[in-house]
Amino acid sequence: MATKELNISPVGRVEGDLDVKVYMENGVVTRAHTQAAMYRGFEKILQGKDPQSGLIVTPRACGICGGSHLYCASFALDTAWQTTLPPNALLLRAIGQATETIQSIPRWFYAIFATDMANKKFANKPLYEEVVKRFAAYVGTSFQRGVTASGRPVEVYALFGGQWPHSSYMVPGGVMCAPTLKDITRAHSIMNHFRNDWLESVWLGCSIERYLEIKTWDDLMAWLEENESHYNSDLGLFIRAGLEFGLDKFGQGVGKFLAWGTYIHKDMYNHPTIDDRNAACISPAGFFDGEKYYPANQEQVAEYIKHAWYENQADGLHPFDEPPPTPSQNPSNLEHSDFRGKYSWAKAPRFNGHAAEVGPLARVIMAANPNNAPHQIQDPLFGDIMKRMGPSVFTRVLARMHEAPRLYKLIEEWLTQIDLDGEFYIKPKERDGRGWGATEAARGALAHWIEVENGVIKNYQIISPTTWNVGPNDAQNNPGPIEAALEGTEIEDPHDPVEVGMVARSFDSCLVCTVHAHDAKSGKELARFKI
Repeated sequence: MATKELNISPVGRVEGDLDVKVYMENGVVTRAHTQAAMYRGFEKILQGKDPQSGLIVTPRACGICGGSHLYCASFALDTAWQTTLPPNALLLRAIGQATETIQSIPRWFYAIFATDMANKKFANKPLYEEVVKRFAAYVGTSFQRGVTASGRPVEVYALFGGQWPHSSYMVPGGVMCAPTLKDITRAHSIMNHFRNDWLESVWLGCSIERYLEIKTWDDLMAWLEENESHYNSDLGLFIRAGLEFGLDKFGQGVGKFLAWGTYIHKDMYNHPTIDDRNAACISPAGFFDGEKYYPANQEQVAEYIKHAWYENQADGLHPFDEPPPTPSQNPSNLEHSDFRGKYSWAKAPRFNGHAAEVGPLARVIMAANPNNAPHQIQDPLFGDIMKRMGPSVFTRVLARMHEAPRLYKLIEEWLTQIDLDGEFYIKPKERDGRGWGATEAARGALAHWIEVENGVIKNYQIISPTTWNVGPNDAQNNPGPIEAALEGTEIEDPHDPVEVGMVARSFDSCLVCTVHAHDAKSGKELARFKI
């Protein structure tokens, strides 16, 4: 059968290169391997540099989550240098992180994920025509409004950060801005436009306040049927079409979840230390093994390189103990890789030995922890949803979209708390030491580890959400989250495996993905798709 190469969706994907090799028997994926095909080496770049280089270099690790890297880099130095942070600085850092994340929500849904729901695979479904009308790439009525609206929140980021992406306004000791009343008023106005133009009018079909009353799956189903506005909203359409199209039946993954938490309370982390961070998070940190919640202790992280193209390094080291990576001299492309050996530039991070999914689903699961502190988000909805249906493509997408109303309310609250007469920066004293900064980027748990010695960076390590989700097998040959989520996926048409693309994109990996579909018995490549 002739090899074909085409786009699953006409929407371009974000930076990097990821290949996913799937093997199928009788139309079902039996095995999958993810291959990060590009070496980046930010840790190598930063070695020996001034400690504040991370503030400039690491935001360039991503074109759409640069603010998240800046957030981590600044907190990493705060803990290493033992700075003092004024409440205003913590508020403005939280606003920057939250506006970057909320802008990504409609942009990801319409431009990256929902266009796959307009694939011809679903043409026999009753809701297909309406899905195409709204969600088809570029021409869909909601596609246009959602992607346009997504640009508004980062206007707020730019008010305080000077620009977006690649701002540098967060620094050890605070932030390099002093907003005026005009800035705060304008920020409120911009967010109000986002609420009126898309969040309530297009996505929810109701007020944010009404939506946030939903606490269980039954509540959500009752909300859906409550009136025509809810039923015909884009959220209502996604719920109805997602279930009708069977998106809740595949893409389960490893069933374990990790979140570092984020949005540090303005009065609870004014003297930053590594150990005190998680307790100060408004969006809670944690690890969930499918049954129980555990603290998210960064000391329990290790990275495995058995299947990664790195040399001269022990396997299973904590980031503080890892040397800057030494690239292998013999990487290979997907067709010639030996998947029993090294096959990816991504390492395999593990938490307490477990592969863990990170991202919005992990965050909303942590928000459902009944033991969360009073200042933390307490939202039982996805605790109930996970018990009812478990993880899937549908659950993962619903979790991502569920965050938008909550983030809007938090941003509005933080804007009102800024003290225009207060401090925004307290100059720190530079010193040697180790530091850790973490956050929840739009795509999930992101963390930076830094060691400063003799006034320069001795070691810098970054573990991004994409590394957690697309990492290869570990030392015990256990699959990473996306590798596991692809297993068991039924492919209706091997020449157009949209199901594979939907699984990969439900994680929103910050990589361009190329999927190669092979028949497990003959080994013959059936098709090749850039997603």
